[in-house]
Amino acid sequence: MNKEKKIVVPGEEIGTTEEFLAGEGTFELKGSIISSYFGELNLDSEEMVAKVKPINPLVRLKVGDVVLAHVQDVKSSMIMVNVIRVEGNPRGVTGETSASIHVSRISEGYTSDVWKEFRIGDIIRARVMQTKPSLQLSTDKPSLGVLLGFCTRCRMPLEKKDKTLFCENCKRNELRKTAPDYGGYQFRRYR
Repeated sequence: MNKEKKIVVPGEEIGTTEEFLAGEGTFELKGSIISSYFGELNLDSEEMVAKVKPINPLVRLKVGDVVLAHVQDVKSSMIMVNVIRVEGNPRGVTGETSASIHVSRISEGYTSDVWKEFRIGDIIRARVMQTKPSLQLSTDKPSLGVLLGFCTRCRMPLEKKDKTLFCENCKRNELRKTAPDYGGYQFRRYR
């Protein structure tokens, strides 16, 4: 098997349709094979296929991914969130980032009041349950839930005290479905 490898950039002509078929990371344009990505070129002379493997691939959500998300809206039977990123990956997510969490997927047990579990503005950790036709998440495992919550009155960050969250500014308690590392999660800034 003879394979030639080199780095190519988007838009670079890497061959012709007479030599190769356009594979993953490439496309055909007027008889030429063109790179779609900045990446490693793989010209497979046995299979006669030109492929480009991206060096810094896009982040596409898949079932099972653990994500960080920002709560946008809370309804009686679901919460609406915006996915920020896949946990542990510095790149933002490509594609659809608006997701929902149905009341039945909030916790392992019965959830009677969604407002006691999440509030608008909370930063949460959730797991991707479905990507098509709509993005659906779950927080029904003990490791998932609110990582950072904000007081519903003054919007100051809440501190975890026993089983509740406490606002130092308002001197009041609030309930949430918290992750075990609430308040200790290290949010990194990526440039």
